[in-house]
Amino acid sequence: MRNSAFTLAIAVVVVVSAVAGAAGAVAAQSGTNEASVSFSDGTSGGSTVVVDEVHVPDGGFVTIHDGSLTDGNTLGSVVGTSAYLEPGTHANVTVELTDAVETGTFHAMAHRDTDGDRAYAFVSSNGGADGPYTVDGDIAMDDANVTVSASVTGTDQPTEGEYVIVDRVELSDGGFVTVHDSSLADGAVFDSIRGTSAYLEAGVHEDVRVQLDDPLQNDDTVFAMAHRDTNGNEAYDFPSSDGSEDGPYLDASDEIVMAGIDAELDDEARSSFDAQTSGGNAVVVDEIYLPEGGFVTMHDSSLADGAVFDSISGTSAYLEPGIHRDVVVRLDDPLTEDDALFAMAHQDTNGNEAYDFPSSDGAEDGPYTTDSSDIVMDDGNVTVSASVAFETDGSDGTAVTVDRVDLSQGGFVTIHDASIGGGAVFDSVRGTSAYLEAGLHEDVTIELDEPLTDTEQLVAMPHRDTNDNEAYDFVDSEGGADGPFLTGEDAPVTAGATAQVTASVGAIAQDTDGETVVVDSVTLHNGGFVTVHDSSLADGAVFDSIRGTSTYLGPGTHTDVEIALDDPLSEDDTVFAMAHRDTNANQAYDFPATDGDEDGPYTAAGAPVMSAADLTVEAGGDAGDSMSDGDGADSGEMSDDGASDEEGSGDEAPGFGAVLTLVALIAVALVARRHT
Repeated sequence: MRNSAFTLAIAVVVVVSAVAGAAGAVAAQSGTNEASVSFSDGTSGGSTVVVDEVHVPDGGFVTIHDGSLTDGNTLGSVVGTSAYLEPGTHANVTVELTDAVETGTFHAMAHRDTDGDRAYAFVSSNGGADGPYTVDGDIAMDDANVTVSASVTGTDQPTEGEYVIVDRVELSDGGFVTVHDSSLADGAVFDSIRGTSAYLEAGVHEDVRVQLDDPLQNDDTVFAMAHRDTNGNEAYDFPSSDGSEDGPYLDASDEIVMAGIDAELDDEARSSFDAQTSGGNAVVVDEIYLPEGGFVTMHDSSLADGAVFDSISGTSAYLEPGIHRDVVVRLDDPLTEDDALFAMAHQDTNGNEAYDFPSSDGAEDGPYTTDSSDIVMDDGNVTVSASVAFETDGSDGTAVTVDRVDLSQGGFVTIHDASIGGGAVFDSVRGTSAYLEAGLHEDVTIELDEPLTDTEQLVAMPHRDTNDNEAYDFVDSEGGADGPFLTGEDAPVTAGATAQVTASVGAIAQDTDGETVVVDSVTLHNGGFVTVHDSSLADGAVFDSIRGTSTYLGPGTHTDVEIALDDPLSEDDTVFAMAHRDTNANQAYDFPATDGDEDGPYTAAGAPVMSAADLTVEAGGDAGDSMSDGDGADSGEMSDDGASDEEGSGDEAPGFGAVLTLVALIAVALVARRHT
């Protein structure tokens, strides 16, 4: 059995190394042992930057520091780092940024992996691990001027004339992507507008579907142009304002940010379905083109025997006209053995957006056909095992969410850190889900055994329950039980993602005199504070729940942070230690005094980063003397010192809009914690 586990471990390492190495392929082995970095001026949409080339002779990372590095802000200047890079030279390394950035000078720095865990820990270790490479005493780095604006990419595509799909849009401040026809090249700035997207938040958007108000009548080269929302009303006012509002984003050369796309009018449907591993409950169709809208239907291999209706395994929801990518199709009856499936393009002949082909005995919603009367479909072999989807995740460090996992039999989905790529099959396990029944599961939240304190590359791996005890025994059995689901090539089924962590807080249950609280650990990548809120926070008392806050804490990790409570506790309570930024950089906590305009909380996945702790107030203390009724339930009683009246009067919170929105975010976070 140990030999079997060892073989499995080697297979895992091979597969996960490929996943973790996706951030930058090794272009060539350098002839020198000296690290080097090449970083050119350019434009960023605010979410990523691309480093031209980095050589890390012993492996490591390339880290992006903002301009505050030159002021000595070594830790707080870090705004993003790459995935682990194998030893050698890497070209065009995309680095995801974890913080909002502004146009300026940035520094790309080559960092070592000094502790060998393939996870970047320079900030959380207070500079004690993963320090920079040096060459002749100088740090290996290069600087570049980066204009924070937008980026747009698109590919040539067939179209029915009413829609254009923009592959990727990255916006630094939110806005729109507008499709202009080729008359733009003749100076028809407004008349060339064919359609624009709905409002897009700041960040990255993929496969943005733009409906054309004025459909194309001929093949054309169209231009997908990134536009700002200059008046903040989330409505596209560029043409109606004669260009005075919502103008285009500009790049570093003051050129308009846009991408040309050759749009070819085509009335012939297309289907692309690759071989894949599945839990048997759903499959993913790579691409389907439906010129008049419709569905993509999965047929099993009995279709080849003439079972036109009985071969139907499942169908998609209604799909608008145009191209659709990565369409998840749930199967009506799970596959129990490997089979060839056919992804067939079907029409919506009666226009009711419901799939009526089998119920109408084929009279409605028949398949698309080619000019030569062939049915439009593509086949691929499906191996029945498991599948998993795991996208980049904003995390508070205590948990991550796996988007989708499909299991052919009961089991688990386990999170491994990047050290699995170096052979740490068991030590890389960071957490695993509760037992999952066979089937398709979405948004599976996994509590981590040890919190993440830095942005890390993680791997989601579905595991079997081989001994049927509904307990995860893979690590304890050294691989003898509950091994991973395998692909058709006998490699573990995996999906990699980046867990973006900019702050983490660890608070533990404790006895207290009611006047102090000790926060076990807090990591703040940009410095700030940790604030103690009482349980009234759960009722929406964002400001009145504040009992005390720490002094200013610099970037990095702080342990055993003692917080004196301005308003002592008189009875046992559950408090929340919340990480706050220092948004105005004055090293003073101004969140309540500014009605939330300054020093708002660090957030992850739209919720504040915080940790709950049960406090037991020791008997005999005089903490209650400062409370009007001794129970602390009525937060309005704190008005004696003037804090309550001032703190409760505001409407706005930084980055959240209205305080009510912040209340809602906190409520969601608290509900989520109560259900884990």
